[in-house]
Amino acid sequence: MVGWKHWLALSFAALILFVGMTMALNYVSLRYATATNHPVIRAILLADQRAEAARSQQYVQDHISSLAMKVGELQANMTRLDGLGEKLAKVAGLSPKELPTAQPAGRGGALSLFPAKRWTIEEFRAQLAELQKGLELKGDQLSVLEALLVEDSAQRKFLPSYMPVEGANMTSNFGYRIDPFNGSQSMHDGVDFSAPTGTLIQASASGKVVKAETEAGYGTHVDVDHGNGLVTRYAHASRLLVKEGDLVVRGQSLAEVGSTGRSTAPHLHFEVRLNGVPQNPAKFLKAE
Repeated sequence: MVGWKHWLALSFAALILFVGMTMALNYVSLRYATATNHPVIRAILLADQRAEAARSQQYVQDHISSLAMKVGELQANMTRLDGLGEKLAKVAGLSPKELPTAQPAGRGGALSLFPAKRWTIEEFRAQLAELQKGLELKGDQLSVLEALLVEDSAQRKFLPSYMPVEGANMTSNFGYRIDPFNGSQSMHDGVDFSAPTGTLIQASASGKVVKAETEAGYGTHVDVDHGNGLVTRYAHASRLLVKEGDLVVRGQSLAEVGSTGRSTAPHLHFEVRLNGVPQNPAKFLKAE
């Protein structure tokens, strides 16, 4: 007697046989239609190929658009870096001729024995992302460097490093020397620059005029306070061009060379004092 389990097995086997014959028939029909170039089958195949080509084209186009946006971001970053470079060059005192040119960097090497590898879109996107990350990091570093250079430049404007008399020769150094009036060994608190009467005396750094007067030893002189305990003195002048309380900038004319006070001939006596203690001005002037 045939039970329900046998009927179920027979039914399942019949179903498998039917599906197999159907697939075989479709395969044979497709092969036959393709071999005989049947117009209906050819139209179906062409439509399927067009659809697949359209999907591939859309996929590539989407990636191209995405990569184009990345390239645009990189170009914007490059423009920002160019601007930062120009600003840094100005702060550093470089001329445009001293900046690197836009010539391509030299690269090369022998042809490798290993086969070349084609880029995939994903690998190319990863490389672009890495490049963008590197440019952003360099931009941040340049921004920090710019801030430091600007701060340093501002501080240098208040250091007495600018030559107070252009083209003048130093005739007496800082330290002990033979006194020109009595021949004894005496301390010279500054340096002397020989120059004709009327030669302009310029501020060695920016600051505020705290003295503009005449006295016996220094004659007519100007004292400029540069902050942080730094004060410069310009002595033996023939004429003053500023008054006490004036704010002066580095290189501004303060007075004219003369021979007032305790002086043997026209010259500038230049001093630098830190918290009232005389310093060697040559050390500051060499920092220019």
